[in-house]
Amino acid sequence: MTGSASRAAELLDITQPAVSRAIAELERSVGFSLFDRSGGRLSPTAEARLLFAEVDRTFVGLDKIRAEAARIRDFGAGAIRIASLSALANTLIPKAIHAFNKRHPGVPVTLQIRASSVVRELVASGSFDLGIAADEVDLIGFHHEHFGSSHALCALPPDHPLAFKDVITPEDMDGRPFVALAPEDKARQRLEAVLAKCGVRLRIIVETPSSSTVCALVLAGVGIGMVNPSAAAGFTALGLTTRPMRPTVEFHKVLLFRDNSPQSRLHRSFIAELRRVAPQFGIKLKG
Repeated sequence: MTGSASRAAELLDITQPAVSRAIAELERSVGFSLFDRSGGRLSPTAEARLLFAEVDRTFVGLDKIRAEAARIRDFGAGAIRIASLSALANTLIPKAIHAFNKRHPGVPVTLQIRASSVVRELVASGSFDLGIAADEVDLIGFHHEHFGSSHALCALPPDHPLAFKDVITPEDMDGRPFVALAPEDKARQRLEAVLAKCGVRLRIIVETPSSSTVCALVLAGVGIGMVNPSAAAGFTALGLTTRPMRPTVEFHKVLLFRDNSPQSRLHRSFIAELRRVAPQFGIKLKG
């Protein structure tokens, strides 16, 4: 790391001869040379670089253990780890976390914003306790419950010709540049089924898995798009125009839980806050 024995000695606060002895002892222990010694300089061998990479990974693991120990010391066993799809990242999730923190001050919250498929994997692997995902994820054999649904909105650039309309119909979309969600998105599939019945096909300019990205692209004038109202809420102040669509198309969301892991009091409390603030963002709760 330092490039020389003298600088290593300074870093370790020991003498240079002590560094040289430590290197010699380690070489005897591992059974191969760690440095080429020429011209008074030490150059690490290929074997030394391989060994260093393995040692470095070990120290990273130790650092994670120290960090977790410090977290437990400071906050106790209570903590929640949440992974969410991006459509809720700027609206519902921050509101719920704020309300949760007021009820449970000092409880650490870890939040990751990912695509729904990644959210599923993070929860399935045990890396996260709770996931909020769109309904296109594979739910077979997965502990989950339906969270809620919301009516899709048509997103329009500022001053778009369709902005004068109160409701956007399939015929309005015919032939216009369109920013689409990813093909695997269930809401997009529902939209295409509605359009097919009306004999309308989308003229897709860009595809993206995120409603938030659709909003940004529409705001930039790339085209019109269909978006989750939870995502659109963060863009209307920037000039994005939204209109309801008829026939309606719905976005569905699910809560994902780690299998064989009972929900803790903290998890139930956070889910309660999610449900409490959800209607503010056009989400109709299930059940």
